[in-house]
Amino acid sequence: MANLIELKKELKKISNPKQAEILQRFFKTGKGEYGEGDVFLGIKVPLQRKIAKKYPNLTLKEINELLSSRMHEERLTSLFILIRKYEKGDAKLKKEIFNFYLKNTNKINNWDLVDLSAPKIIGNYLLDKPKDSLYKLAKSKSLWEKRIAVLSTFEFIRNNQFKDTLSISEILLKDKHDLIHKAVGWMLREIGKRNHEVEESFLKKYYKQMPRTMLRYAIEKFDEKKRRFYLGA
Repeated sequence: MANLIELKKELKKISNPKQAEILQRFFKTGKGEYGEGDVFLGIKVPLQRKIAKKYPNLTLKEINELLSSRMHEERLTSLFILIRKYEKGDAKLKKEIFNFYLKNTNKINNWDLVDLSAPKIIGNYLLDKPKDSLYKLAKSKSLWEKRIAVLSTFEFIRNNQFKDTLSISEILLKDKHDLIHKAVGWMLREIGKRNHEVEESFLKKYYKQMPRTMLRYAIEKFDEKKRRFYLGA
């Protein structure tokens, strides 16, 4: 555990209390907010990535300990290390990391943790495999598992595979949380960047049912006339 101790020391050394205050407001850590109780050290993401690169040999047991931290940056750094292990691993290790991730979704509990890791691990692993686990996450009661489900499909979108993004978007269409509205709208917009017709086909079917935020995110890159049509209708 010597490496883990050193890593924590490095993070603590560059912590910034003023930045931490800003981040705790930005990530909604107050009572009743989505990030309630999350604690920040005040370290910017590039610095966390830089530190993560120095500890490629952390075991999954050590990564799990770091991921269990109440400190947001320690959890995010653990995910950066996990991503690097996944990318450099063989098929056996990739499967092990995929299963590890799914077992620990309760610790991947803020939107940046999800967004920066889910496509690279869950999405990449499932690219050429059955997607059942994603649909299970999409139907979860957990905000973060639902966001993992839709964000994981970003990897599919990058490979011009849109079917599962659209199906999961349909499942989440009536979700109540703003963070799901934003995530679904964002993924629909990403589809549109690659195939405008596919996105519009989905929108024409569902835009009247979509939460306003989801729709706004989805049509952000449309021309003004078309945006007015969807927002006005």
